[in-house]
Amino acid sequence: MLPTIATVALVLVLLPALKCATAPAGELLDHVWAGHPVGFGLLVDRGHQFVAYYDAERRLTVAGRKLGDATWTRVQPAGVSFPTRKRASNVIAWDSHNYIRLALDSEGCLHVSGNMHVDPLVYYRTRRPFDVASLERIDRMTGERETRCTYPIFFKGAAGELMFRYRDGSSGNGSDLYNIYDMRSRTWRRLLDRPLLEGEGERNAYSLEPRLGPDGRFHLAWMWRETPDCATNHTLSYARSRDLIHWENSRGDAIALPITLATGEVIDRAKPGGGLINMVFNLGFDALKRPLVAYHRYDANGRSQAYIARARGDGGWETRQVSSWDFRWAFSGGGSIPAEVKLGPPRLERDGTLLVDFSTDAAGSGRWRLDADTLAPVAQLPAAAPAFPAALRRSTSGRPGMEVQSLAARSGGRRFVLIWETLPRNRDRPRESAPPPSELRLYDLPDADTTSATHVGS
Repeated sequence: MLPTIATVALVLVLLPALKCATAPAGELLDHVWAGHPVGFGLLVDRGHQFVAYYDAERRLTVAGRKLGDATWTRVQPAGVSFPTRKRASNVIAWDSHNYIRLALDSEGCLHVSGNMHVDPLVYYRTRRPFDVASLERIDRMTGERETRCTYPIFFKGAAGELMFRYRDGSSGNGSDLYNIYDMRSRTWRRLLDRPLLEGEGERNAYSLEPRLGPDGRFHLAWMWRETPDCATNHTLSYARSRDLIHWENSRGDAIALPITLATGEVIDRAKPGGGLINMVFNLGFDALKRPLVAYHRYDANGRSQAYIARARGDGGWETRQVSSWDFRWAFSGGGSIPAEVKLGPPRLERDGTLLVDFSTDAAGSGRWRLDADTLAPVAQLPAAAPAFPAALRRSTSGRPGMEVQSLAARSGGRRFVLIWETLPRNRDRPRESAPPPSELRLYDLPDADTTSATHVGS
């Protein structure tokens, strides 16, 4: 299955409708690998655009330009041999975990990481600001615990520092490590001298990206998993921090690092087989700046349900079932699987109520309006209108079984959307044959408010 985190990972974007009946003209960037879905990279920042993807030959490709320019600078950075994988580090295998992440540091140098699923670190950085032609491979950050990496995530600290998180280990046996970038020396060092989340050789954590909340703290939610079988997710947990170094529970009590199954604050004690799934949980905040977590688990009758939990402030969490579904998403096993239930993050509305978007294969889609005091559903609303014009959401390849993939970035009142097509997930198993490469197109659309749900996996 795919990561939290972004994230991502593949991203489900739940957006208001665009006021256009026909698709705008898209710019053809390249032809890309279509054998399975995997997250590409799209970054629009400081007047520049960057795109990272796997081309028709599965090779990692990075393109960049100034906004408004007609031409792109395109590079295919060199890789090294991964003998146990029987491929190079810049060539993707049949694995939907191997998404690509991009970030700009404060000087404008581009950082790229991805194509890792329990693999040696894959990392590139430009020598010159905004210039992808100067992209070079760097085979280490700290040089320690960098041979079994998965789920790279770049994010910003409270003061804008560039951070990097990844998992060392594997599904059912891993640790979450955090690095910080030093602009003066252009080097990475450990933010923490130990893992933030530690599976102790018995399990691993599936965590959302640390989110800076309206209270000035970073908030982190995660669940644990005992084995590569996604059915063994359990114990939804939480911690918060002002500086990403010192962590505490929702009461403000310090939590010693590393945080383990025994020391993390528990939101929901769901056991393995209880329906927690790391593809489906999201974090938001209410009007009093309290964290809220929306998630999936089974009810007492074994049916799939959506729940929302909120920190009470006394160390406990109030939990409310918000769905009344009569089906069971019976997931199990390893590898990337499609999400049959999707939940957006709880969103605070101007009237003080909360909205949670949902989408299911079995019971359709919609939005719940929740009472801010009790978290009880007060109305079920129709689903938000599709984010993109119908022509962008429809497969145009003419090949059976193809799915439309998309990735969006916002800047300057515009929304830039990548569109391409692939076959569906296949638990990361090779198919007998792959379809021809699909078109990768970039669309420039009017901006709109967004709600995103990040899919994550094994």
